[in-house]
Amino acid sequence: MSGNNARACVILFFVSQLLSGCGALLSGSVETDLTALEPGNYTLDPHHTTVLFKVSHLGVSQFVGRFNRARAELDYRPDDSAASAIHASVNIDSLDVNRPDFAETLKSCDWLCAERYPEARFESKGRANQSGNRLIFTGELLFRGVRQPAELGVTINGATTNRLNGDYILGFEARLHFKRSAFAMDKYIPAVGDNVAVEIYAEFIRR
Repeated sequence: MSGNNARACVILFFVSQLLSGCGALLSGSVETDLTALEPGNYTLDPHHTTVLFKVSHLGVSQFVGRFNRARAELDYRPDDSAASAIHASVNIDSLDVNRPDFAETLKSCDWLCAERYPEARFESKGRANQSGNRLIFTGELLFRGVRQPAELGVTINGATTNRLNGDYILGFEARLHFKRSAFAMDKYIPAVGDNVAVEIYAEFIRR
């Protein structure tokens, strides 16, 4: 190995060690005991949020899309997690299916009717059912101007402090299922499935 190559290898080694050390400094300890998490009001971090939906297509595949803009607030009570509350909404016009022309078709009133009903909202009502770090929030889903009972299943992965900015963050995954026919959107059933699955992967920031 030439002298230049040796020096390059040494530099790369020290750079990798430095970057590894920085990563360790940014990663604080993660608390997974729900009773030990910080209480209070949490707001969705839009930079660390993904909202997906899935629906059967022709009985052989799942059509997957996403919404790029969402808002949510979580009132978390560690002394009684089941008494926590959540309110969430997605901006229908932020639909993303990797094809802008098809997205515009889906936003028409044959489907999502985004211009008339720009948001879909879930609001929890009453106590949640709790099993370990999983909470089942019962509430109402408002979609296309129709309000229906719904359940939001939430898994709280834990919480930590982002050492880069000092934010206390809570890791969160959620699932919601509904029948689109219950919201006056029954076009092409069963070729396009009636059952819609919504998946949310997010971080909340304590205010």
